[in-house]
Amino acid sequence: MIRAVKLALFVIVLVSRTLVNAQASGASSGNEPPRPVSPAAEVRAARSWEYGPFALYGNGVGDRSDYRFFAAGVQAGKLLTPVLHAGFLSGQFELGGNIMPIWQAYTTAAHYSNLGAPSDPYIVKVEGGTFTGVSITPVIFRWNFLTSARRFQPWFQGAGGLIYTTHKFPPDLPVPEGVPGRTSVWNFSPQGGVGFHYFLRSRRSVDFGVNAVHISSASLGDKNPGVNASLQFQVGYTFWK
Repeated sequence: MIRAVKLALFVIVLVSRTLVNAQASGASSGNEPPRPVSPAAEVRAARSWEYGPFALYGNGVGDRSDYRFFAAGVQAGKLLTPVLHAGFLSGQFELGGNIMPIWQAYTTAAHYSNLGAPSDPYIVKVEGGTFTGVSITPVIFRWNFLTSARRFQPWFQGAGGLIYTTHKFPPDLPVPEGVPGRTSVWNFSPQGGVGFHYFLRSRRSVDFGVNAVHISSASLGDKNPGVNASLQFQVGYTFWK
């Protein structure tokens, strides 16, 4: 009799444990397959590297509104931090850079201008046309915002770059002979902008951005007319690793 009671208790305990474990498993999964991690969350959790090609086109503003810009190159970056929580500013810090072996500026074609009076003209050539060079942006500080979106990843950034052109840019100033008016083949490009990644699938995204760019030689030439402001629109494709 005692043996039968013990056996019954053993069976009851065993069955109870089996049922409890089955219920716990069902509750944790909700009887549904786990939802896959979103492409945006995947790279966020892995603090991934990113790299890929891009191209940009832009317009000068203000007194340089007749200037146009085109460039193409490759960009790379690395998410350095976990998600830092700061309310609506929550996100991750990324450090990146880019190189543009193709960089061009399109200005008013070369022409002649009268620096004298109509009765006593002094005609000088004003340089212009297409300026070709290369550019590197060795430091891009980017903040990737934390969102609940599965494919959309917005960001803002600040950066500093260097531009070399085969001819002095912007065009030399039209000045009388003997008066310094030369610019420089070297210019700096501090900039800031916003943009976003849109993930097409895991670890692949298309990217869109707009940057406000200032171009200045920091007085490396005789004069520094620069390009006080331009708006440059960028599109690219990114591989995440």
